[in-house]
Amino acid sequence: MTRVIMHGCNGRMGQMITNIVNEDNDIEIVAGVDVSDHVNNTYPVFKTIFECDIKADVIIDFANAKAVDDLLKYSVDNNIPVVLCTTGLSEEQLENMKKASEKVAILKSANMSLGINTLIRLLKEATAVFAKAGFDIEIVEKHHNQKLDAPSGTALALADSINEELNGEYEYVYDRSGRREKRPKKEIGISAVRGGSIVGDHDVIFAGMDEVITFSHTAYSRAVFAKGAISAAKFLSGKTPGMYDMSDVINSAI
Repeated sequence: MTRVIMHGCNGRMGQMITNIVNEDNDIEIVAGVDVSDHVNNTYPVFKTIFECDIKADVIIDFANAKAVDDLLKYSVDNNIPVVLCTTGLSEEQLENMKKASEKVAILKSANMSLGINTLIRLLKEATAVFAKAGFDIEIVEKHHNQKLDAPSGTALALADSINEELNGEYEYVYDRSGRREKRPKKEIGISAVRGGSIVGDHDVIFAGMDEVITFSHTAYSRAVFAKGAISAAKFLSGKTPGMYDMSDVINSAI
């Protein structure tokens, strides 16, 4: 049984993880942390991470960037691994995360979906074939109209996985409106669509002469991210210090 502290337990993702964990016999939330107390949980909830005095095997974090510094300190002081799902971290916080990973296991991913992270693996193989054959590469991502950033972190993670196979030689292009020229070969176009209640939709297009191959992932519910975080927590429990990502979770299941 994996014992979890849910950091950000009363937020939308925290409650979704709580509900899914309640149906899983291999994992249990033993405590939560949240500044809000508007939810009646079956486990004790603390206002700050430092108030939590309940032992656990791993922390799942879906809170906010402001709370990450205290979270990292707590995890190091108490030797508890962290599945770090909060986005929007500063460069300084990312550096602190790397330092903390020298003492405790930390798993961070731009997207917790097992589907997206499997797609990243497949894209590396596809890129080795299609880029060499001269295919153009485009990424189109779609999200709800409340999303603040564009392009999405997931779209950039997909682009990065492709560019790693291309030795970082390709340029990311987000807007062609100021251009009047043919498409250069060594670029990855990234387009963002914002509208309605789209949870998350990503298409990676390899466009060649006379054929087009498209890799697609659609998230119909935020539950896919919750399920990925739970799988990550089970994986991370008991791991030695270091930085991990969702590819490690997938590799462990193969």
